[in-house]
Order: sequence, then C-alpha cells, then structure tokens
Amino acid sequence: AAAPRGIGDMSRSFFGKLARIWRHRWIDRGEIARALPPALLERIAHRVAASERRHSGEVRICVEAGLPNSYIWRDATARERAVAMFGKLRVWDTENNNGVLIYLLLTEHAIEIVADRGIARRVSEHEWAAMTQRMSAAFREGRFEDGLTQALAEVSALLVEHFPLAPGEADSNELPNAPVVM
Repeated sequence: AAAPRGIGDMSRSFFGKLARIWRHRWIDRGEIARALPPALLERIAHRVAASERRHSGEVRICVEAGLPNSYIWRDATARERAVAMFGKLRVWDTENNNGVLIYLLLTEHAIEIVADRGIARRVSEHEWAAMTQRMSAAFREGRFEDGLTQALAEVSALLVEHFPLAPGEADSNELPNAPVVM
C-alpha cells in the first residue's frame, strides 16, 4: 500500500501541475512554426505521399506544442497523448492495420511512434526506440527536417519490407499526408 501523502506532498504535486501547465501554455503554435515552418511541413507531406506509393501502409505525423490541460491535471504522458491521437486521427483504421503515427510534443521534447498491430507484430520495440533516439539526436542539433526525413525513410523501409504494394497495385491513400499541427 502507498504511504499517505502529507500536505507538503500535495502542495508540491499541485504546484508541479501548475508549473507543467504553464510550460505547456508558454509554447504555442509559433514555436512549431519556428521549428517546422510551413514550407517544411509541405515538403514532409510530399515525402509521406511518395513513401505511401511504395507500400500499403499509412504514415501520419502529428506535432503538438503542449498537452491539453486535462492531460496535465491527470499526469498523463506524451505516450498517452500519442495513443489518443493515433485513434483520433484514425491511424488505426487502415485496411491492413499498418498505420504508423510519428508524434512530437515540443514542450517536453518528446517523440513517440505508435504503430498499429499489423506492423507492430513485425517490428520490435527496440527498432521503434532506436528510430526515436536517432530523431531525437537530430532534433537536439536543430535539424528537424533531417530528423523527420530520416524517421520517415526508416518507417517507409519497414512498411515496404512488410507491406509492399503488389505489382500494378495503386496506393489507396486512406489518410491525409499532411502533418497535423495542434
């Protein structure tokens, strides 16, 4: 059983949540535009489209400045938000269960990759984690386009390996290609 929490613990928790809310509200869409300007988002959308012409999977990219207050109050993680966005953006709703979401939460410098069950069965958690680490290293150096392009190329290679289009088969493009900015 957990030890009872004292007044000091509760106030630290309360003030910790307030500080986290403040950090998440401080960063806004302008921060996203500085890190990922509209021209870059357009190039990424074209790269997603080119990728999807090679396999039957769907790739979505979602960038969020900060978590909604409701997530912060309940101490939710970036992973929880990424899983929620995976559902909200309907990445799970692909015919072959092979959608992949690349989720970026700028305030917490968090990167999450959520893969649907069709591709998750074939790719180890270690591979997804390594991909995330490489992206994170590029982002720390301010190379957002390089990091996203490399991650997209790696996700594409996995989807081509496990879900290639059959000869003559066209990409059904079940989901939009443009990154979602929130």
